[in-house]
Amino acid sequence: MKRRILLVDDEVAVLLTLKAVLEISGFDVETAASARDGKQKLRTREYHMVITDMRMESDEAGREVIAAARSASYHPAVALLTAFPLSDEDWQGLGADKMLVKPMHTQVLLQQIEKLLAAHEAKLKIWSVPAPKAAGANGSAERGATAKSAGKRAKVKELSAAATRAKPAGRKVAAEKAASARRTA
Repeated sequence: MKRRILLVDDEVAVLLTLKAVLEISGFDVETAASARDGKQKLRTREYHMVITDMRMESDEAGREVIAAARSASYHPAVALLTAFPLSDEDWQGLGADKMLVKPMHTQVLLQQIEKLLAAHEAKLKIWSVPAPKAAGANGSAERGATAKSAGKRAKVKELSAAATRAKPAGRKVAAEKAASARRTA
């Protein structure tokens, strides 16, 4: 199954170029030339990833697309595409999983998208694992197991985020810690 990506950007040249690059690389790509159009498409179809520009018809347009993607029941990965880089705290605070700075070398862009999709798919698998149910008269064992699983998922999410933010030299160590946490979760 091809992974579906929604590109949202008001610059037609950027949309067409990225669409061509991603389609050649095996993705199913849809485009939206405004935040309004992007939000509408998020409500009518499911996407594995949303890549949105920050500044379109308004300075808040990208934020609106990210919020719409975050509220979608199917939980797509979200990347912020911008020519005006934000600090890590700012773009993460918006709810994006990754910031992509344009212009960008095509191979680097594809590597970052693949890495983000893989990390996001792993995160979704962890979240979808049902908590073990234990028999108990008052259900406290079940609540405890659920809380324990939620704690493990939170730890894995934290370690995965650390691996993404780590400098190249430290990424391997951070990624190994995250993988180890996934195995024990």
